[in-house]
Formats: sequence, structure tokens, C-alpha cells
Amino acid sequence: MKRLLLALTALTVALGCAHAADPKPSDDVAVIKTTDGTMVAEFWSDAAPGTIANFIKLAKSGFYDGTAFHRIISGFMIQGGDPLTKDKSKEDLWGTGDPGYKIKAEFNDHKHVRGVLSMARSSDPDSAGSQFFIMLGANPGLDGQYTTFGQLIKGDDVLTKISETPVTASSSGEPSKPAKRVEIQSIQIVPRSSLK
Repeated sequence: MKRLLLALTALTVALGCAHAADPKPSDDVAVIKTTDGTMVAEFWSDAAPGTIANFIKLAKSGFYDGTAFHRIISGFMIQGGDPLTKDKSKEDLWGTGDPGYKIKAEFNDHKHVRGVLSMARSSDPDSAGSQFFIMLGANPGLDGQYTTFGQLIKGDDVLTKISETPVTASSSGEPSKPAKRVEIQSIQIVPRSSLK
């Protein structure tokens, strides 16, 4: 009887841990309209509430409208959200812009796999602001080091199309600068129930 109780207790704990790791999607989603098509992302309300609140605030204010995915690395990720990408004359500075402030990191247990949204930052863990990236494949080396906060639920074909954009060398020499502009025309925050 004691062994049975121990086994049941272990099973209960295991199931509880598995449930705790499940993403808890929010009621709102982000509709990311680009020149290559539209993607829709859900937020993980259990993962990074401050990061999500910041992203939603910026999106609702139109901050992301007219920015671009300025960094594309095949098999790795696409990066956008830099306000400097609205200005072609500041191209050498693309990748350095922010909203004028930084937010605290909210590292969590969600993995960096295809379609996951995560915050870009410098070597300082608390240096994210507005730039984010969308994963093109799994990269365990980023897990627990960058703040994941959601994932695509629609538009994987668009993600593929963007990832196949030809690239040239960036100002740092990295082969990641899109040869054509991939613009984020808008990011709208809408209720999940409004999706068709």
C-alpha cells in the first residue's frame, strides 16, 4: 500500500510538472502584417508578463509600423523591431535602436524552437527594448538566455518566405542584411476570438 501511495504521489508530481510547462496563451494575439504576408502570434502569459505588456504597448502605439526585418539568418532567425529601420539614411545603425528605454529580462522555461518569439538584446541581460526575433529552427543555446514570450500560430509559410530572402553582408560583416526590404507594415493586437 505504501509503495502504491508513493507511486501515485510521484505520478501526481510528474503530471503537475508537465502541466506547469505547458504554455498559457493570452486572450489577445499579434497580427504581424509584412510585405511578404501576414503572421499571427500568441503570447505566453505565464512566461514573460512585463515583456508581453511592453510589446503590446509598442504595437498599439504604432511603434512597429514601417520598421523592417533587418537581420535574417537562414536556419536561425529573423530579427526586427528597430525604429531606426524606418530611416534608410541610418542603415549603418540598424540593429542598435530601441524605444528609449530597456526592460528587464524574464528568462523562462520555453524553448527556442521554430516560430517562437524572443527578445533581442546586447550582452547585458536587461538590455532588450523593442527588437525581437522569430526562430527559424531550434537553438537550445539560447534557452534561458533570451526572453521567449510567444509563438506563431499562423503564417509559417510567410516565415519561410522571409527566411529565404537573399542577404548580403551587414555593416559588421555578418551575412544577414536582406537584399530587399521586408517591411513590418503593422502589428495589430486583436482578440483571439476575432481570428477566422
